[in-house]
Amino acid sequence: QMPLLKSELDRYRRTGYRIVFLAADGQRADRLKRILEDFGMEAEFARDPSTLSNRPAIFQGNLHNGFELSLLRLAVITETEVFTTKQRKIRPNRSISDAERIKSYQELKIGDYVVHLNHGIGKYIGITTLVVENTHRDYLQLEYANGDSLYVPTDQIDLVQKYVGAEEKVPKVYSLNGSEWQRVKSKAQSSVQDIAQDLIKLYAARQAALGHSFSADTPWQSEFEAMFPYEETPDQLKSIIEIKRDMEETRPMDRLLCGDVGYGKTEVAIRAAFKSVMDGKQVAVLVPTTILAQQHYQTFNERCAGFPVRIEVLSRFRTKAQCNEVIKGVKEGSIDIVIGTHRLLNKSVQFKDLGLLVIDEEQRFGVTHKEKIKQLKNNVDCLTLTATPIPRTLHMSMLGIRDLSVIETPPENRFPIQTYVVEYSDGLVREAIERELGRGGQVYFLFNKVREIDRMAERIRALVPDARVVVGHGQMNEEELERVMLEFLEGEADVLVSTTIIETGIDIPNVNTLIVNDADHMGLSQLYQLRGRVGRSNRVAYAFFTYQRDKVLTEVAEKRLQAIKEFTELGSGFKIAMRDLSIRGAGNLLGAEQHGFIASVGFDLYSQMLTTTIEELKGEAKEKTVEPSVELAVDAYIPEVFIPDPVQKIEIYKKFVSAKTLDQVTDLEEEIEDRFGDLPLEVRQLLAIVRIKLCAAAYGFDSITRQGHDVSLRLHEKENARIQGDKLFALSKKFPNRMNLTAGKNIVITLRVKGLSSTESVALLEQFMQEFPSVRKEDTLIGQTS
Repeated sequence: QMPLLKSELDRYRRTGYRIVFLAADGQRADRLKRILEDFGMEAEFARDPSTLSNRPAIFQGNLHNGFELSLLRLAVITETEVFTTKQRKIRPNRSISDAERIKSYQELKIGDYVVHLNHGIGKYIGITTLVVENTHRDYLQLEYANGDSLYVPTDQIDLVQKYVGAEEKVPKVYSLNGSEWQRVKSKAQSSVQDIAQDLIKLYAARQAALGHSFSADTPWQSEFEAMFPYEETPDQLKSIIEIKRDMEETRPMDRLLCGDVGYGKTEVAIRAAFKSVMDGKQVAVLVPTTILAQQHYQTFNERCAGFPVRIEVLSRFRTKAQCNEVIKGVKEGSIDIVIGTHRLLNKSVQFKDLGLLVIDEEQRFGVTHKEKIKQLKNNVDCLTLTATPIPRTLHMSMLGIRDLSVIETPPENRFPIQTYVVEYSDGLVREAIERELGRGGQVYFLFNKVREIDRMAERIRALVPDARVVVGHGQMNEEELERVMLEFLEGEADVLVSTTIIETGIDIPNVNTLIVNDADHMGLSQLYQLRGRVGRSNRVAYAFFTYQRDKVLTEVAEKRLQAIKEFTELGSGFKIAMRDLSIRGAGNLLGAEQHGFIASVGFDLYSQMLTTTIEELKGEAKEKTVEPSVELAVDAYIPEVFIPDPVQKIEIYKKFVSAKTLDQVTDLEEEIEDRFGDLPLEVRQLLAIVRIKLCAAAYGFDSITRQGHDVSLRLHEKENARIQGDKLFALSKKFPNRMNLTAGKNIVITLRVKGLSSTESVALLEQFMQEFPSVRKEDTLIGQTS
């Protein structure tokens, strides 16, 4: 309200006040000065408060609110008050690799089916501590056919994958003695060869396709992004960089942005859209529901306020005349961004110069719509937003056919949603509604039968007479539905009884209880989306997924309800999608039918084989590195009294195996101590062995083995040329009576550990590894780089 601000400034100046504006940084200060001048308000930049004149001064600084000191005749106004934005908050940085994200769904539980790369599908029994030659060590116990057990050392945990296939069918458990697993793997490999050829053609077509190469960011882009009222999460920033890089290439972008509801996907899409508009290209934002279209329309308008960007919406909330006006503007190019439902796919909508297509929740569109989307995507950059990608889309992204960005950092002060899967009862509904109303909140009651929805609303009014209950569903006319939604949004109603129209798009922080009737009739990603409608504030939210009393649930419905109950922590969307993948199967990448070979060897192994084959056919195969074996006969494991929970124990063991640098091992040590307390000797020795193994791999050792009172370190024959003999002899003098050398095809260094405890032996070996780089011609650093 710039005219109001101007009259306030005039009042201040007439009464002799000095006026100070505060802007967060130089860029914002420039923008503030320009806008003030546009509205006839002069201001000057200042640094020294003692030089204040009667002209408004702009300082760099940050306050939550402005203030007025009448005795000093001083008024301070913050830019957040001028532009009605919220204060940016800085959040701590948290680094996580994409590989960790992709693997995070693989949480093993006792009874799960697993795939051992060399022995096939078996059943996970648990972690067992065995004593072998007086040394304690943890093993994963896997059960195979005929009751046979396989004990896998925890340092080989990367050979074991959770089985993901078609969960309706129990996978075949193989025999440890037979050769059937090798035959099945061979068949899957030959199937992989065929599909890899097709994928390479698809890759080639994508690379050869010519789209628009967007220009680098303009000053307006930087200014626009600086106006975002919150601190971006690390995931958001990473995704924005990836998307902009894609847009600036000549190859058309096809990127999937995966992130939970409310995690900031829309802001990432808005920045991509703004970049497109700055390059003179139009943007289409395709959404599945009218309500979501309306909400995006408001969000885009708020963010683009003050910039020359024209945004319109095409949905059934618009009259026919208004829709025709929008269609005309899109064709003429006077509309920069158009947001709409499937109406955008109508033949009558012709773009003058489309540069970017944003699709929100692609899985909500039908097959015919998807075909039209495919045509619209030709030579146009495409960004797909989703909380729970469909299995085929996720599979393609994980294999690199579509690029993938993940937003996993939750908003601040957000709590996991308390989730219950229960039989329906009137008592439960009454108690849940009364509890929410008692704390001043509102309730969603999802009832997906339009014919009986009014009767259900009456039933709720009878159960909770004080509650103001309204009804909303997709068959209502536009004006009536808009009135109901607005009434609920403004807090004039307590309970909204609705169909699945609330699944996407409604963002009301005051609604923190959800009750879903007949939840067993719904898909897993749908249940997850519905649950995301609550818990969007700093208040604990509740979700009740109900099914009819005494009803026998189908196996698939039971698995879905179990999954939604299981994945309650923040950022579970990716895990939900993976579980959906396992329930429904991945599907053939290049067609609609299910791919049987995925079920035979498991999703992960199939994906791994496919990726490797593609790399080989493209001549990009990585050289296989053989890890050195380290056998030191010391107690190096995680005792049960230290970490009793087997799931957490496996998580930590996986981190041990995946550590690639000494810095990562140090970070892991700090994490374990922070989470579980002072480290016992066995865990300290385990960390030491991980460090020794990393050094051994970097310095070319084949094996480190203890035999009696000696530890033998055998170098690979290729390393002989890198060793400087005189320096190796000099090194031996630093370990008097402890170090011997044997020359030959392989240099073998022997460290004598007689009279030393296991802790002292490991410490001696670590000290040797720290000194060893001095004898090499080409030193390999493993601290900062992998």
